[in-house]
Amino acid sequence: MIFDSHMHTKFSADSEMRAIDAINRARSLDLGVVFTEHFDYGLELNGKSFSFDAAEYFGEYNNLRGDDVQLGAEVGLRKSARSANEKFIATADFDLIIGSIHLVDDYDIYYPEFYAGKDKATAYGKYFAQMADEAAACDYDVLGHIDYICRAAPYDNPEIDYATFKAAIDAVLKIVVERGKVLELNTRRFGSARAVNELVPVYKKYRALGGQFVTLGSDAHKVDAIGNYFARALDFVRELDLTPVTFHERRLEKIFVP
Repeated sequence: MIFDSHMHTKFSADSEMRAIDAINRARSLDLGVVFTEHFDYGLELNGKSFSFDAAEYFGEYNNLRGDDVQLGAEVGLRKSARSANEKFIATADFDLIIGSIHLVDDYDIYYPEFYAGKDKATAYGKYFAQMADEAAACDYDVLGHIDYICRAAPYDNPEIDYATFKAAIDAVLKIVVERGKVLELNTRRFGSARAVNELVPVYKKYRALGGQFVTLGSDAHKVDAIGNYFARALDFVRELDLTPVTFHERRLEKIFVP
């Protein structure tokens, strides 16, 4: 079974999706699910915290857990949150921890304030430098959406541009591979052929360095986004000789793809 290993329900500040609705939708698509609620220490959205109580989360969702339903978290990686993240991860028996960069220099990179006065080289340089630092230092299973910055960057060409940022991206990929971690293939932007094409050299390099595995994640916050573009993503991993996986009790599980 293929798993959608990145999605958010009401335990995330930016989602109101109900778990049972997500499960029913995934099952209709023959997908398993991993809930990965946001834990970004100190971050708020409209007065709602991007943190959650793991005991409450497991108390409400543990009865849903099974062969096709896993419970995880997406932890925001930054130096100022390392201690809080470690304590949070230790509070529950998560199936999967995604480590993601959402804030750089403690600015939320989804908003214009981070980009003010910065050209693309500066902003993306900071993003990948922090990603490398945190990928080397933190506890996680999967490094999330390497192209997250492209979603809101205000530049004419917001794509990663591997040729320009090769050294910085390679540094990240080497750390992921050397630490035995996994790179996520986030399908949120797979509706754009340009976005997909820009990711090809990144994942080719990951494979060349010895990376074998990827998780597939829609990053769904609403039911109709679950499993989005997974057919294209499966073509992508086949073409690059990568293997889709998920995690159970933080142990990697390979997925058979016919």
